[in-house]
Amino acid sequence: MVLIVHVIGSLYGLLAIVFGAFGAHALKKTLTAEQLTSFETGVKYQMYHAILLIVLGFNLNLESPLEKYMAYCFMLGVFLFSFSIYGLVIGASKGLNVRFLGPVTPLGGLLLVVGWGLLLFSFIKEWV
Repeated sequence: MVLIVHVIGSLYGLLAIVFGAFGAHALKKTLTAEQLTSFETGVKYQMYHAILLIVLGFNLNLESPLEKYMAYCFMLGVFLFSFSIYGLVIGASKGLNVRFLGPVTPLGGLLLVVGWGLLLFSFIKEWV
């Protein structure tokens, strides 16, 4: 499980750099300021969680159900949150109707919140 988390974390980090550069250079000309801000939010959240996944992989064995659920929430949450934002922004800039992605973003955000809640719970559990 640690290897999977490290690979996904590294991939998310790599893609965050690529998408950030793409947004800053190629999309800057075609997006509105609001769309560019949304795109940047997806990139930032993706990078934050890429780093988090790598750190978790180094600090936890990711064998307990709690740790596995936490990692799954972060991995799936980033995918749903950030990539739905990318799809919505790029789709809107191209005039495509991708509104079906709208409900996906908050679902991804919810998974990220649950992942952070599980991380908090794991710390409290050790403390008490």
